[in-house]
Amino acid sequence: MNSTSAHAGGSQAPAPARPAYMNPYLAGIGLGLVLLAAFVVMGRGLGATGAFSSIIAWVVNGVAPAHAQANEYLAGYLGDGSSSPLKSWLLFEVVGLFAGAMFSALVARRVRWGIERGPRVTAAPRLLMAFSGGLLMAVGAAFARGCTSGQALTGGALLNLGSWAFMLMVFAGGYALAYFMRWQWR
Repeated sequence: MNSTSAHAGGSQAPAPARPAYMNPYLAGIGLGLVLLAAFVVMGRGLGATGAFSSIIAWVVNGVAPAHAQANEYLAGYLGDGSSSPLKSWLLFEVVGLFAGAMFSALVARRVRWGIERGPRVTAAPRLLMAFSGGLLMAVGAAFARGCTSGQALTGGALLNLGSWAFMLMVFAGGYALAYFMRWQWR
């Protein structure tokens, strides 16, 4: 009989320990190798914003083709019309990202339903804050002409000054806002 069940007065088994997260240095090396492979195999880096732009261009072209083709931004994703914007490399990258994340979570036995939140906030405000943060990141990605993966990983690896400035501002904004949001995690 273990000490936990003796003190509890029953035969309850201790909760199973959650698997440890991957070493962040090894994960960083792995991400760098994926970025290198993307350059070697596909001739371009990583990014996700273009995948969503391809989907938007496809939807708008399906609903209002004249508008989509007259819009310079959307027309760039539609091309000459000989192939669908849904055949974009970035779209397949994002689908692979979701599939790989699900596979990783299943292997690590980390798949569960829930809302990550601190003890001082309920689910509704937490979801509102998460949605608002995602919306701000989407607007920022549109202004910056790329998401964090396209700007920070690909642009940073190419030593683009604008990409380095973008990433510094992402970190500065995150640290500045963290002070005002930490109440919910205490």
